[in-house]
Amino acid sequence: MRRAVIWQQKAIADADRFLTQRAVRLALLKSNPFHSSPVAGENEDVVREITALLNHHNWQFLLDSSNFSHKLNSDVVLSVIRRNKAGDPKRLLRFFNWSSRQIGSPQNLNSLSFLAFILCDSNFFAKANEVLRRMFESHKPVLEVLDSIVSCSKDFDGSRSRHVVFEMLIDACKNKGMLNEAASAFFAAMSGGLLPSLLCCNYLLKDLLKCNRMELFWKVYGAMLEAKVSPDVYTYTTLINAHCKVGNVKEGKRVLLEMEEKGCAPNLVTYNVTIGGLCKAGLVDEALELKKLMNEKGLASDGYTYSILIDGFCKQKRSKEAESILREMSKSRLKIDHFAVTALIDGFMKEGNVEEAFKIKDETVACGIKLNLITYNSLINGLCRVGQIEKAKDLFPEMIASGIKPDIRTYTNLIIGHTQENNMEKVYELLAEMKERNLQPTVYTCNAIIEGLCNSGDLQGANAFLDKMILEGLKPNAIIYTTLIKGHVRQGRFKEADEILKGMKEKGVPPDIFCYNSLIIGLCGAKKMEEARTYLLEMLDGRLKPNAHTYGAFISGHCMAEEMPVADRYFREMMDCGITPNGVIYTSLIDGHCKVGNMAEAFSVFRCMLGEGVFPAVKAYSLIISGLSRNGKLQDALHVFSELGDKGLVPDVYVYSSLISGFCKQGEIIEAFKLHEEMCQRGIHPNIVTYNALLNGLCRSGDMERARSLFDGLSEKGLTPNNVTYATIIDGYCKSENLAEAFQLFHEMPSRGLRPDHYVYTALVNGCCIEGNTNKAWSLYQEMSDKGIASILTFNTLIDWFCKSGKLIEAVNLLKDMINKQVIPNEVTFTMLIDHHCKAGMVETAEEIFVEMQKRNLRPNIVTYTALLQGYHRINNRPRMFSLFKELMERGIEPDEVAFSTMFDALCKEENLEEALKLWDEKDVMLMRNICEALIDAGCRMGKLSNIHLLLDKMGKHGLMLNFSKCSNLINVLLEAGSEDAATEVLDTMTRFKWVPDSTNLSNFSIQGQEDTDHENVAKLSKQAV
Repeated sequence: MRRAVIWQQKAIADADRFLTQRAVRLALLKSNPFHSSPVAGENEDVVREITALLNHHNWQFLLDSSNFSHKLNSDVVLSVIRRNKAGDPKRLLRFFNWSSRQIGSPQNLNSLSFLAFILCDSNFFAKANEVLRRMFESHKPVLEVLDSIVSCSKDFDGSRSRHVVFEMLIDACKNKGMLNEAASAFFAAMSGGLLPSLLCCNYLLKDLLKCNRMELFWKVYGAMLEAKVSPDVYTYTTLINAHCKVGNVKEGKRVLLEMEEKGCAPNLVTYNVTIGGLCKAGLVDEALELKKLMNEKGLASDGYTYSILIDGFCKQKRSKEAESILREMSKSRLKIDHFAVTALIDGFMKEGNVEEAFKIKDETVACGIKLNLITYNSLINGLCRVGQIEKAKDLFPEMIASGIKPDIRTYTNLIIGHTQENNMEKVYELLAEMKERNLQPTVYTCNAIIEGLCNSGDLQGANAFLDKMILEGLKPNAIIYTTLIKGHVRQGRFKEADEILKGMKEKGVPPDIFCYNSLIIGLCGAKKMEEARTYLLEMLDGRLKPNAHTYGAFISGHCMAEEMPVADRYFREMMDCGITPNGVIYTSLIDGHCKVGNMAEAFSVFRCMLGEGVFPAVKAYSLIISGLSRNGKLQDALHVFSELGDKGLVPDVYVYSSLISGFCKQGEIIEAFKLHEEMCQRGIHPNIVTYNALLNGLCRSGDMERARSLFDGLSEKGLTPNNVTYATIIDGYCKSENLAEAFQLFHEMPSRGLRPDHYVYTALVNGCCIEGNTNKAWSLYQEMSDKGIASILTFNTLIDWFCKSGKLIEAVNLLKDMINKQVIPNEVTFTMLIDHHCKAGMVETAEEIFVEMQKRNLRPNIVTYTALLQGYHRINNRPRMFSLFKELMERGIEPDEVAFSTMFDALCKEENLEEALKLWDEKDVMLMRNICEALIDAGCRMGKLSNIHLLLDKMGKHGLMLNFSKCSNLINVLLEAGSEDAATEVLDTMTRFKWVPDSTNLSNFSIQGQEDTDHENVAKLSKQAV
């Protein structure tokens, strides 16, 4: 609302600047009404004589017989008309026409202005209108026409013609589309003390609103209020419409209430405008309540009321409720129109509910209502969206039989459907069919084809189609070039994307912000932040202003790289530029700070978001809770949740869903269901996202019985499973090795209007791999490839399975196939291959893969380095191992427990105890029993036990225990070396930490303790220690 008010104030300020120049000029004219030259003495004689002749009924004959035609000029004509303004208006008009023929040159505009006023004074309005039309057709600047009328109006003070002429002028300007001039005429009348009628004001407001001239709209309305013009129902209705148009629907609703308080009863149109505004803003429940209120006040809803409500509910994906409204409309005996039916069919189609959409279609036809082209296109579009293209094509005969010919939109919908199926052969067949029907593909159609080619990985075909399109006379726009750039960026072909950008400039198509954003978003996603920065600078040089998506890419990229200071700098920069951050940006920052453990900054971002008022308070809380939950910070999330309640705010479904999702990911299913029960008790209805989170939790915990029960109960709750729902439960069945159920759900999806995506296919591929059904897994992969939906997740699943099966050659070949299909491998892909090659002793091949990984600008992580470290360790290539460890440390990668254990083991085997201890001290390595024991064993072997008591002390303080066998061996090594004092100190440490009984002394650990005769004593002591 605040932004709408600011915008309205800015619009009024702009209008003020626009009208200032006119106001100054009009003021000057009012002080000097005539800027024509004064009538000379000779002309004065002519004027007097012509005036005398005009009193005769045969004036024209007398004038033709005289020599006055040689003495006529525009000033004479003006003086004659002005002097005779009280005479016969028709005779004056005929005189003007006669004089125009005699003079030949253009007449003075003031003559026509005087005639307009004179004719209106005598109620000759049609003729006055004709005079005004002639003024506009004189090819004089419109401002001169306006100036003339203002200057002449002074001669008619007190005459009602002044109002009429100005209103006619306003109408004439409006009819010619000259709204600036119409507004100027309005303000000129107001400044001259003339108030145009309410009808004139209303029509002017309506036209300004219709043409989206909001700056003038608010100015005109403000002038009406200043003049204390009482608005009528028409004015109020237009005002409500204006508020709704600029997105200030709450203010529009306030005006509705205000007009009733002022005694102006809203009519059906007023209510319909308000209901329409509420629906457009997504406030459909308020709209429905307003409709009920209208009915209670005795105003019956009409077809338009119902239609806009149906459309509103459908746009909010609440088509079932929209259907109920349609049933009510039918019961009210109102004629069901195409708009309502099409909106409902389109709503069901967009929700993937094909069955319900066709049920409505069949009922409509049964009622004798013929479907139109728009309805058929909605059906075809919906079917294509869910992959039922053949069923969509089957509607063609029905359309033609109804006398409806498929249009370009119809074919474009089918083309998009086939591109989604990666069936380009059918696309070209449809193009040929279009030509047969004399339907020329539009730029939109061509863009759909190019997008399809890009999505299928056929960039060469996409480039060729662009060239063909140009040859056939269709000029590609920035949208098509953006599609091509996106296609190349997705495949990591940034150089080619840059060439496309340069090419469009050469062809005279200036790149827009979407072109640049496509490149910037792709480069940031590929961690090429510096290259992305060059395009940002290029944008600025081209005077293109970055938007939230531009800055969001940089912020997200630096957050993913955990470069939070840089991300924060971009955030401050966009705020300084007056760009409002969106939810994605705030989410990235919150996530980024959570990942690096900087909770103070995460909350700082949240407080900033709350303070800026960018989002409603509940949504702001929802974002921070979602970020904390997603990053495993559930206790912090619950603290914020509690704060939300303390402030008297009611958490919404998104807040609860975020918390439920967080608990489910941590395996705390009981807590998740407690939250579910709590939200239901508070009257907050869980949505499909909530149930998808619960379903995911149950599947991850292996409780497939409860998961299936939850899945089957969704329809009873009025919810429709989506792709995520199916992917989740199919994955659950696959991991629990119940492929039969998984495939049954997979085959059910199309009948529910859902197209299985790469997540569903990948889950099935993984399930088949787990079961060992390689043929089926490969068949699914081939099916995905044919559809163009094989994703990086699919390839990684298969590569992982090949590796675990020892089929490393097949795994590498699949990597090559992946690259050929333009699916870009990620860190996971290369790390899996490196790890399994190292485990197989093929370290050289692993090194080659490691080099290739870095060539692709993929940063190895600690898992990658650990795999190589262990590989080198297995083949005893310790020098390479140590240099690799040094490399990862220099890159700022923090070693994990496995990496440290591997390094300590290697250093101990190299008998480099000093380096091992140094590494331990420098890096403050978390104590692990295996590392400590490795260090003790190495020290025992090498006889380097001078500081062993310090190591034991650290172990004990960290709760680690040295077993009796290790204790015995260590004491004996010290005794053998003659270090009895050191042995005593070590034994004290062992006793203090209860590793050995308090009664233990050095005599129990004599060197004979290892002989057979002492085995019983050792065993006894060992049991006591336990």
